[in-house]
Amino acid sequence: MAYLDYVSDEILIEEVKYILDKAVAKRKAAEKEFNKNVIDPFGALFESPVFDRHAEWKESEMIRQCQKTIQNHVGTFHQKLLGHVDGWEDLGTGGVVDLVCEGKKIIAEVKNKYSTVTGGKLAEQYHSLEGLVTPKHSRFKGYCSYFVNIIPRKPDRLNQVFTPSDKETGKLCPVNEDIRVIDGASFYTLVTGRPDALKELHAVLPQVIEHIYKTVYKVKGFSISDSADFSSYFDLAYKKKP
Repeated sequence: MAYLDYVSDEILIEEVKYILDKAVAKRKAAEKEFNKNVIDPFGALFESPVFDRHAEWKESEMIRQCQKTIQNHVGTFHQKLLGHVDGWEDLGTGGVVDLVCEGKKIIAEVKNKYSTVTGGKLAEQYHSLEGLVTPKHSRFKGYCSYFVNIIPRKPDRLNQVFTPSDKETGKLCPVNEDIRVIDGASFYTLVTGRPDALKELHAVLPQVIEHIYKTVYKVKGFSISDSADFSSYFDLAYKKKP
């Protein structure tokens, strides 16, 4: 039985492995070059009471560095994975936009978290999308554009016009129905047609990660035994309040 209905197992494993490879490489680099990085000696001491011994603090610091690497690539993971859904294309890093669906006339800029782009940068994002969907001779004239926040600020579903504050004018950006902001769960549904597509992905990730560690990294007996605990974070990020 396939992991997901909207991308093949081969593609899912490939994209998950890409992220895990980054994390493994960073872990090895952190162990090898730990003392080459400038550690805040004061911060380390203030953190020390939280740990029983120095070795635990050092382990925590290396994990923190790995987490940062993973978080920097999770947005790209979603972009690449959705680019494999039938009818969708990932234009890659540095493209004029992240995702395109010519059949539905949709373009999207994908960010992993609502806080990835903040302040005046939000208006820049608006104008970037505006410059793609409004000019008469643009390839994307008549398309609907989406600014995607995979992890939203609140767990409520969001699909509305994008009108950030523009510090250049001191006003909100003009309402344009073709320039929208959307949360990750809603966007996965829009792309795949499946109401719980993002939740389905999160649910199978432990199995995929275990498969990669056992078959590719050759770690015998590897398992994420407490995956149910991790699933609670999905509900906190996306579950609708009654």
